[in-house]
This record gives sequence, C-alpha cells and structure tokens, in this order.
Amino acid sequence: MRDAPLTDQKLSLAATEFVWDVDGNTNSHDLLLQPVLRALAPHKPARVLDLGCGNGAFTKVLSQQGYQMDGCDGSSSGLEIARRNNPTLQFWQQDFGQSLPADRAGLYDAVVSTEVIEHLLLPRGLLQAAMQALRPGGVLVLSAPYHGYLKNLALALTGQFDQHWHPLRDFGHIKFFSRATLTALVRECGFIDIQYATAGRIPALAKSMIVSGSKPK
Repeated sequence: MRDAPLTDQKLSLAATEFVWDVDGNTNSHDLLLQPVLRALAPHKPARVLDLGCGNGAFTKVLSQQGYQMDGCDGSSSGLEIARRNNPTLQFWQQDFGQSLPADRAGLYDAVVSTEVIEHLLLPRGLLQAAMQALRPGGVLVLSAPYHGYLKNLALALTGQFDQHWHPLRDFGHIKFFSRATLTALVRECGFIDIQYATAGRIPALAKSMIVSGSKPK
C-alpha cells in the first residue's frame, strides 16, 4: 500500500478546495477499475466524461482502455496535475452546483464518477450534471464508500471512525451512503435500470459500492 499523500496528512486540514498533491491513482481507484469497466462494457460507450476527475489519473487509465475521455472537477490543484500529465485530454473546471457548459450537454455515451459524491453537501447536483451530460440512453457509473450495519460496527469496534470519516479535513467525507440510500438517490434523479456491485473485501464489509443506471431514451 502506498504512503498516504499530503492531501490526507496536512493539506486538506484547512483548505479552500479539495487539495491534490499526487499524480497517480488512489488505492480506491485501483480497486474500482475492474468493477467500473464491467459496468461500462455492456453499453459499449465511445465518449465518456469523468465527472469529478480530480488529478486525472483515472481519466487516463480509462482512456488507455480505448474510451474517448474528458474530465471536469472543482479542484484547481487537481486540474493542474490532470492537464500536465494528460495534454491530449480535455479538462475543465466545474462547480457541481452549476449547469455544465452548453456544448457538453448530451455529448456523452457514459459518465463515470468515482469517490466524489460523498464529498458533496448537495449530492443531487452531481447527478443532475451527469444527466445533463448524457445522451438519451447513456449510462452513469457512480461509486462511493460503502456503509452498512456490519461495516459500521467493525469500524466502531476497531476504533477507525475518525480515520474513515475524515472529520478534520475540509472537503473530506460528509455523506455516508448505504446501498439503499445511494440507489434511491440515483433513482430519484431520473436514472433507470439500476445495477449494483461492490469493490474491495467481502460485500458486507466492502470498501466501495458501484451503482449504475441509464438515462431514459
């Protein structure tokens, strides 16, 4: 396991944005790659938006799988790294409380958003942006840390609540979804044909969950 970056150790303790200081994928993204690819595969998307792309490392990995990738994020430090390391990909800064640029509406066959929604005070804005970005019939693949009774009990018994919930970090985790609440939110925001999977560990103690759904045609 790689050492924790300064993002987790120092920089986000008092910050005006989610601060990125590393180039590569996080451990979570390493675990999520195969489940995300499995969720995308049946839909055969060509053009894909990484919604909340951070430092662009996962965007790059998906582009290497043959997808035509773009990315957007609210973090200027993340986008600086993304643009530096991926000069052939398109990135733009996006406030998820605002509409996407008009020329991005309906442009994408798929939207991927990994480990972003748990950081947002108003998570529906992310799903509304995904719906706006997708063409009719396009697919959203969304991940978030998994929470359930057994996992929360295990976190409590092992004294890991503070480490897991990041209470001192600005722009850390502020939403704690279960399978029921995340799928309900995706459905509420208009997506259909909801699918569910987990990543990391056994399902009852999963590190993350992946919920996918389609925009109605």
